[in-house]
Amino acid sequence: MVQVKQDVCDFCGTCVSVCPVDAIELLEAVLIIDQEKCIDCMKCVIVCPLRALEGTK
Repeated sequence: MVQVKQDVCDFCGTCVSVCPVDAIELLEAVLIIDQEKCIDCMKCVIVCPLRALEGTK
């Protein structure tokens, strides 16, 4: 499961572009991860330049 640290995210959209299942949506100043679509590949966590995303168990 991937969680967003909203206070760290600068909404650059890098994570959105690498998600293979389109589970991440950027709405103005909020990043939303659809946990039902997310396959926990962690690509978004790896590419986030600010470490605003983290994988949890």
